Amino acid sequence: MGEHPSPGPAVAACAEAERIEELEPEAEERPPAAPEDHWKVLFDQFDPGNTGYISTGKFRSLLESHSSKLDPHKREVLLALADSHADGQICYQDFVNLMSNKRSNSFRQAILQGNRRLCSKALLEEKGLNLSQRLIRHVAYETLPREIDRKWYYDSYTCCPPPWFMITVTLLEVAFFLYNGVSLDQFVLQVTHPRYLKNSLVYHPQLRAQAWRYLTYIFMHAGIEHLGLNVVLQLLVGVPLEMVHGATRIGLVYVAGVVAGSLAVSVADMTAPVVGSSGGVYALVSAHLANIVMNWSGMKCQFKLLRMAVALICMSMEFGRAVWLRFHPSAYPPCPHPSFVAHLGGVAVGITLGVVVLRNYEQRLQDQSLWWIFVTMYTVFVLFAVFWNIFAYSLLDLKLPPPP
Repeated sequence: MGEHPSPGPAVAACAEAERIEELEPEAEERPPAAPEDHWKVLFDQFDPGNTGYISTGKFRSLLESHSSKLDPHKREVLLALADSHADGQICYQDFVNLMSNKRSNSFRQAILQGNRRLCSKALLEEKGLNLSQRLIRHVAYETLPREIDRKWYYDSYTCCPPPWFMITVTLLEVAFFLYNGVSLDQFVLQVTHPRYLKNSLVYHPQLRAQAWRYLTYIFMHAGIEHLGLNVVLQLLVGVPLEMVHGATRIGLVYVAGVVAGSLAVSVADMTAPVVGSSGGVYALVSAHLANIVMNWSGMKCQFKLLRMAVALICMSMEFGRAVWLRFHPSAYPPCPHPSFVAHLGGVAVGITLGVVVLRNYEQRLQDQSLWWIFVTMYTVFVLFAVFWNIFAYSLLDLKLPPPP
């Protein structure tokens, strides 16, 4: 049998291109592959030498061929990433993360340092949006400082799951307040009622061994004036933050602020009880305000200076009310009225853990050194407060008010 002449370079290149674009005939008979296996097959088609890298040009070709499956804003960002690689290559893991919408910190840095300027119009300039799309866009501009992040969130948000954490906590707080109001027959300044502290949810220094009280005190409020401001802040600030960052992260900041608030009281105001959700609320609000200040030029929310001033005035008025109530003659001497120190504990959590969470939209927190620094600080504080509660009260021979 004679030897066949080898095909020319052009014919070989054309055949290779057809081989890349064709689907394997037996693929339909195989069980469904995992998403990463699917991307591995695509990557190998562009990396016949198994080097673990493909050129940015090939990556652009792949994006073009899959453009119908990608949202326009995501495709725009991925193309910007392709142009940002100075070495002209993308490794396999970056490829999988990008095509699977898993954004890493290197992804953000590559975009910010890229040499391709996003040429499409800003999200704020898009017309013809329905009510839900305008709401999502509004939330994006309220909470995210970078246009790329705002576009990514706008395309990714599906309202599944909804912001259930903040809504559930708020409904529970309102329900407990109404129940207590009916049982005590008092809605304004409930905390002055002689039977108020008998509730098993309130943190009381004599009952500090009942660990649940360090958390459940958020369901008890001093009065409708206390509950009202906390509910408004939770809904206006907490719900949009949860829509963007998710229930896990926002719930973590909120609960960390609540626990830090009660522990701070047990260390700094040892004879006072604690009520209200201000520790968690102040953690979220202070984190949000700090994030706005740190990204002032990037935040595009309307009237941001005026709104920050209003938020600070409301927080100051609530804090002033708490300070006044703490030193007001008690309705159940010798136990004083609830402490205001929980507010400060919440602020401390907000400007540390909270800021790290809000500044790293869809980034892996465990990759952030600041995250571990603040987690370590928080853990040290919690351990210190636990030992303080175990030993300090007896060592100081402190006279505590009798249990309610």
